[in-house]
Amino acid sequence: MTKIQALPLEIINLIAAGEVIDSLAAVVRELIENSLDAQADRLSLNLFPEALKVRISDNGKGMKIEDLRLCAKAHHTSKILHRDDLWNIQSLGFRGEALHSVTQVGSLEIFSYCQTDPDPVGWRVLYDKGVPIEEEAVAIAPGTIITVSELFRNYPVRQKNLPKIPQQLKSIQTIVQNTALCHPHITWRLWKNDTPWFNLSPGLTAKSIIPQILPNTQITDLQELTLNVPLKDAPNSSLNLILGLPDRCDRSRPDWVKVAVNGRIVKNPELEQTLLTAMSRTLRRDRYPVAFLHIKTEPHQIDWNRHPAKTEIYLQNLPFWQEQITIAVEKALSLSPVTLPNALNNQRVGKLLKTAEATGSYHLNSKDETSQNKNKIGLMPLKAVAQVRNTYIVAEYPDGVWLIEQHIASERVLFEKLEDDWQIIEIDPPLILEDLKPKQIENLENINIKIESFGKKLWKILSIPQALKEREDQKEALIEISLGGDLESAQVATACRTAIRNGTPLTLPQMQNLLDQWKMTRNPRTCPHGRPIYLSLEESALSRFFRRHWVIGKSHGI
Repeated sequence: MTKIQALPLEIINLIAAGEVIDSLAAVVRELIENSLDAQADRLSLNLFPEALKVRISDNGKGMKIEDLRLCAKAHHTSKILHRDDLWNIQSLGFRGEALHSVTQVGSLEIFSYCQTDPDPVGWRVLYDKGVPIEEEAVAIAPGTIITVSELFRNYPVRQKNLPKIPQQLKSIQTIVQNTALCHPHITWRLWKNDTPWFNLSPGLTAKSIIPQILPNTQITDLQELTLNVPLKDAPNSSLNLILGLPDRCDRSRPDWVKVAVNGRIVKNPELEQTLLTAMSRTLRRDRYPVAFLHIKTEPHQIDWNRHPAKTEIYLQNLPFWQEQITIAVEKALSLSPVTLPNALNNQRVGKLLKTAEATGSYHLNSKDETSQNKNKIGLMPLKAVAQVRNTYIVAEYPDGVWLIEQHIASERVLFEKLEDDWQIIEIDPPLILEDLKPKQIENLENINIKIESFGKKLWKILSIPQALKEREDQKEALIEISLGGDLESAQVATACRTAIRNGTPLTLPQMQNLLDQWKMTRNPRTCPHGRPIYLSLEESALSRFFRRHWVIGKSHGI
């Protein structure tokens, strides 16, 4: 019995507008999805862009001759059979239109061998408008080879209006890379005109794929977090998040905020904006995060039947997912053993610091003491041991030493406090400001600062942020706030003004208090301006630098 069958008319009438093959990239997308649905884990793609030809080879399940005869007919598929299947899509393709659409605009040839076929022979079939016109038995390894050529031969207008070749290649590259992120176990080999173009090696998760796509990004620049987030009617739901650490990598455009649902990159402005908002004030000005989010949930939670390219979907429980994304970003950026996995595994730091214990003013925690002092919610245990140039706090932790810049660590603490509890208080006597521009007055009023005209080019300030109450530079701070334009900018300016200044000497208890507050912030890796707060000196790196891995004889020149 054939696996591929004709869809009933009632399903055809429910399916979204037919597949449109308008470019070489559209052909590649459809062929790749068919290969993945056939459970292939090795794909080879050869492009001939000038000839508008593409060949894809996979090691998937392959097709029997009976299925080969039907696969290019309209609305013939093995992926859905009944009306209810439209709300239980578990494959990348389901409409039975892709190959048929290809045959309407080009020549299609398929070689395939199905391992489960009792007849140990492969088949070659050539199609014309979806109808097989040639069949022959051939020797072929298990899997399928599909060649599409003479694309748009009967559509000269469409052929003439195709994007330029570099643009088409860029689109194809993006399709392959996005698919690799969603299916990291696949091995990819791509050629152009029989010349190697690029490869992608498989990995356990998308974390190992991203550095292959972004050459300036290291795997250590990325943080991965997977959360099980069961819904009442979707108990097997989960969320996988990979973030570029904001103190290590970012982008000039929001082109790497990617959202995937059940194995496919989708366009979802709400989820993309949630990621951007959660990462706001962790990056430098006009910089954007590297972020890949993959939601996996029950098929009935998604309506794929909204767009021919299946990039626009309806996802149920969207507010729930937005909340979970915010929680995941906060967890991924926290300073905990989960996000710094080597933190509790290396005890050699004790040997590194023991030599300083006898003459230093601090005591090195033992393993038991460190464990006892570890924060109950699993944050990184940090102990202040010294201050350098009244600017940097030296802190020990179980796997090395950190240098923390005291001003921007304090700025992060104060900024998040202001986010959570922004208060405006009235003052008496009022402050008098001079030469304010209309935009500055508007900005102050937008954050509920009471301001009144007090004569020619003079303005009376009747209220200020509570954080500035004890400051002597209130006027300067208000002028800086007036230049911001929104509440968040005002909070950043206020935090910067009130943070501990570099050059300020701190006692060990003061340093420890700052560390304890800082490590509990939501985004402890960078200040609100995007500057990195700490420098990690891993014990393993220190050991290599001081050649502590040498044997005694070698290190003594014996």
